[in-house]
Amino acid sequence: MSTSNRRKFLGRGVAAAAAATAAAVPASAQEKPVKKVHYRDGKKPDKPMYSSTISYGNLLFISGVGYHKEGDIKVHTKNVLDSIKSQLESVGSSMEKVLKCNVYLNDLKDYDAMNEVYRGSFGSEPPVRTTIAAAGGIPGNSLVEIDVIAYI
Repeated sequence: MSTSNRRKFLGRGVAAAAAATAAAVPASAQEKPVKKVHYRDGKKPDKPMYSSTISYGNLLFISGVGYHKEGDIKVHTKNVLDSIKSQLESVGSSMEKVLKCNVYLNDLKDYDAMNEVYRGSFGSEPPVRTTIAAAGGIPGNSLVEIDVIAYI
């Protein structure tokens, strides 16, 4: 086979493979993802400093959630997880669809008690997680703050 015939043959193979791949991928997956901000009450605040929930395609990002009332680490952790669950469900996701979780503790001594409440909250296959003690504390006097990345 000559070099030019080989190029034609290989070129047709590449084109056929590309066409087969495009046909196998659903049209919705071929579309460019769109960034969408989700507001808790459905209205954009006047001058937002940050967005609490953003989706990009089927990925969902929820900013750090804290609990700014009285209570021990277990109360704070439960309320934070309940709030995250509510935010996830409001946009069509769930705790079981969380891929990544960051936990920020006001004090590392609360690690075991926080884990007592946290354990099982994300189903039988929990997300990957990072836990740190926040130097200088967490804004708003929360004992814990959690952010997540999930899918819809």
